[in-house]
Amino acid sequence: MQARPYSGRACIAVSVMLCNACRVSRILHRGCWAMGRRDALTLLEVTDLTVSFPTADGVVRAVRGVSFGVEAGRTLGIVGESGSGKTVLTQTLLGLTPGADVSGRALFDGTDLLTLTEDQLREIRGARIAVIFQDPLTSLHPLYKVGWQIAEMIRAHDKSVSKKQAHERATELLGRVGIPRPAQRVDDYPHQFSGGMRQRAMIAMALSLSPRMIIADEPTTALDATVQAQIIDLLLRLQQESHTALIMITHDLGVVADIADDVMVMYAGRAAEKAPKRDVFYAPHHPYTKGLLESIPSSSASGDRLRPIPGSPPSLINLPSGCKFHPRCGYVLDRCLTEEPGLRPVSQGGLHSSACWLPVQAAGLSEQAEELRAQTVREGRGEAAAEVFDAEIAGAEGSVAG
Repeated sequence: MQARPYSGRACIAVSVMLCNACRVSRILHRGCWAMGRRDALTLLEVTDLTVSFPTADGVVRAVRGVSFGVEAGRTLGIVGESGSGKTVLTQTLLGLTPGADVSGRALFDGTDLLTLTEDQLREIRGARIAVIFQDPLTSLHPLYKVGWQIAEMIRAHDKSVSKKQAHERATELLGRVGIPRPAQRVDDYPHQFSGGMRQRAMIAMALSLSPRMIIADEPTTALDATVQAQIIDLLLRLQQESHTALIMITHDLGVVADIADDVMVMYAGRAAEKAPKRDVFYAPHHPYTKGLLESIPSSSASGDRLRPIPGSPPSLINLPSGCKFHPRCGYVLDRCLTEEPGLRPVSQGGLHSSACWLPVQAAGLSEQAEELRAQTVREGRGEAAAEVFDAEIAGAEGSVAG
C-alpha cells in the first residue's frame, strides 16, 4: 500500500507563515549558523532526562529520555501538541514537579540542577533562570500592585537593595518592556493592565535580576496576533541586548519560525526530531514534524481543506508499542509496530536528528523525498501495518473528507 501523495501544501504554508511574519531575511540569516561550527559554549546541557508520576491509574511517563543543549544568546524552540511533555520537561529543571520520579542529568553552567536541594534551587530560580508562564493573570497576585511584586522579586534575592531602590528598578523595567507611563503604572494592580501589558510585566519580572536563561512557557498563547508579534519582538530585542539564552515552549510554529535558532519537536514524552530551524521547516524528516507543517492554515490555499494529523496523542500511562506515533502515521511500517526508533543523524554535521525508521534521505518536502517515502512504504509495510493504516489513518481521512 502506498503512502498518500504529497501535495506541496506544507511548503506553501511555511512560505506564507514566514512572509506574514515579515522577517524572512532575519530568519534565514540566523539559520545560517548550521553551515559551520558553533562557537558558543553550552549553558544548559540536559542528558537522558526521565520524569514519571505514580498515580492510582498507573505511572505517567511524562518525559522519556530527552537530551538537548542550549547555548548562551541562542533560542531553543520546543514544540508539540498538548501532553507531549514540554512543560514538565522544563519545570523539572527548576524543581517544580513535586512527587515526580526524576533521573538523568541537567548541567546548568557546570552545576547539575537535579542534585540541588530546595534552598539551592531557590537561589537559582528567578536569579539565574527565570520563567515566563502562559497566563500572566494567574501568575500575578491580584491583591498586590504590579510594581510591588517586581520589587519583592528583586529584594527576595538581593537583601542589600532597599525598598526605594527596588521600586525604582521596577519602574525602570516596566519602561524597558514598553509599558507607557511606567512611573504611574508601577502602582497599578494586575486587573488594571491589559493582557499584553500583564505579559510585559511578567517579562519585566523575569529580567529583574539579569538571568542567564529565560524559560518562556507559551507566553503568547492567550494574546491576539498583534500583541503576540509585539511580545516576540520584545523578547528578541531583550535577548540581543543581554545575550540571554531562551527556551521557548509553544504550539505555534509561526512563533518558532520567528524567534528560534534550534527546534526540538516532542511527541509522547520524547524528542521526535531536533534540528536547526531551517532544517525543520524546509527539510523535515519525521512524519510528525511534517504533519505539523501540513496542518498550518494557508491563506493562499483557502479553497483547500486542512490536513490535520489523524487521531490524538496517546495516553502517557498506556503508550502503544514500538514507535509511539505509529497509530497516527501515514508511513507506518511493520517494524514501527514493535521497535521504537531512537534519534539518529539525518545530516552529515549531526545537527539534524530524527527518531524515525524512514531512510535519512527521505528528509524534505520535495517530490523525490516523497517518492522515497512511498517506496519505503511499499517495501516495508506488510499486513499488520496495513491494518493499522486502514483502521486509523485511512478511516480518519475519510471522516474529514466527509
